[in-house]
Amino acid sequence: MTAKPPSTAPGTSSPQAGSSSAPAVGAAQANALVHVENLTKRYRTTTALRDFSLDLPAGHIVGLMGPNGCGKTTLLKILAGVLADYSGVVAIDGHTPGVATKKIVSYLPDADFLNPAWDARQAISVYSRFFADFDAKKAASMVDFFDLPTNRPLSEMSKGMGEKLQISLVMSRRARVFLLDEPISGVDPATRDVILEGILREFDPQSLLIVSTHLISDIEHFVDYALFVKEGRILLQGDADDLRAAHADSLDAIFRKEYR
Repeated sequence: MTAKPPSTAPGTSSPQAGSSSAPAVGAAQANALVHVENLTKRYRTTTALRDFSLDLPAGHIVGLMGPNGCGKTTLLKILAGVLADYSGVVAIDGHTPGVATKKIVSYLPDADFLNPAWDARQAISVYSRFFADFDAKKAASMVDFFDLPTNRPLSEMSKGMGEKLQISLVMSRRARVFLLDEPISGVDPATRDVILEGILREFDPQSLLIVSTHLISDIEHFVDYALFVKEGRILLQGDADDLRAAHADSLDAIFRKEYR
């Protein structure tokens, strides 16, 4: 895999470290497809996100990186409109996440969501009826690329096959924002590479793709912008190449140093 969508860095032209907020909201906000300002989310006695701010324009593949429990899933659920009980400002193309954004956000949760009795053809048929923007031909093409059986129920597929089918469905919507929560977790390295290649084949440069992961080395070549999250705050963010140049190291090595 090689190509990454060229563009200016989301929200900033230089990496930031040790800050809980992205670059100043203003000019960046005007071009932001995803705008988050002073977002805080608490679960009873636990604070999952703390004063979280960022602006992300279209045309990027963003790596949302950090260990399990750092707030990645919570952020994606809020952007997807699954969680609404939070403080701060969140906007997807100018709209608060909810009914208005369902048609422009395609979300892959970190848990299985398909009926295990469905095969690939049934899953595509259900998605076609449920989402007006779903491209059944694209989904069939991705299923073919992933070499998935079309008549075998999900319950008889491996975890990797199930993940590929779910990704085929999510990436086949004509959405503007794609949110993938740990799409390569729990599968072997070879399967991870195939999954990432399949996602990249279908990436539309006019959209925004946010991928959360704790497997930095596997996704490093795939993203052009990195957000490192720690304890609900942005620890480090910037254009992937700028971060590597500033730290004279790989994103994986930076991650290991910052989180040890």
